Amino acid sequence: MLRNASVINGYAIAASDDRLGSVSDLLFDDASWLVRWIVVEAGSWLSARKVLLPPSALGHLDLKEEQFSVRLTRQQVKDSPGIDTDLPVSRQMETGIYDYYGWSPYWSSSLYAGDYGYMGGAMAGSPHLSPGWNEKPIAGAQRNDGDPHLRSVDAVTGYHIHASDGEIGHVEDFLVEDADWSIHYLVVDTKNWWPAKKVLISPRSARKIDWAGKLVNLNVDRQRVKDSPEYDASTTIDRAYEKYFADYYGDTRPGGTL
Repeated sequence: MLRNASVINGYAIAASDDRLGSVSDLLFDDASWLVRWIVVEAGSWLSARKVLLPPSALGHLDLKEEQFSVRLTRQQVKDSPGIDTDLPVSRQMETGIYDYYGWSPYWSSSLYAGDYGYMGGAMAGSPHLSPGWNEKPIAGAQRNDGDPHLRSVDAVTGYHIHASDGEIGHVEDFLVEDADWSIHYLVVDTKNWWPAKKVLISPRSARKIDWAGKLVNLNVDRQRVKDSPEYDASTTIDRAYEKYFADYYGDTRPGGTL
């Protein structure tokens, strides 16, 4: 099911013996558009420390209580490696967390971007990206300094969106598939350009992200975006809607690397 990242933020995380804290951010891989880590604000019991958990660690989602369960104890989390979320999350930091819990890291399967390897070792394609849209393996897509392309959903929210012929709005939210934690759409507020309309943009249409300039550049023009289906938060994004959306954009794929 697709869920708004803004709604997931704030959900409680319940350990097997007590509450751990709440979700404060999601870190995604900018090559595959998969959420790799859940940032958890642990709260006063752990001196307001933040911890990272992979989506595979999350168990049942209780919608009524707005909380995820995890198969961990508070003590396990307390003894886990510390992180500084104000600094880039390095591969060394990720490795330390996976080694501590005895989990298999998502990069160990050397899957191609658009696949995932952290859901209990499952091997399946991300439903929103066609096979081969980015042919570089995740492991080969890393920067020389080991940065695994992790980006903060909280930080990218607010980035300006530029079509091929000019600005059209800004990122207001993300729609995340909770089955595999893939980002299906960016929710774009276009009030900068034309009033009172929100639209969805697929990562397929993202040609390049300018991290320094805080811009998402698209490979479609403004008119194409303007004529796209208007997004209504009450609309159910089902297979029929996604097929219509994909047909409208002509199964567009990125024209450059992120």
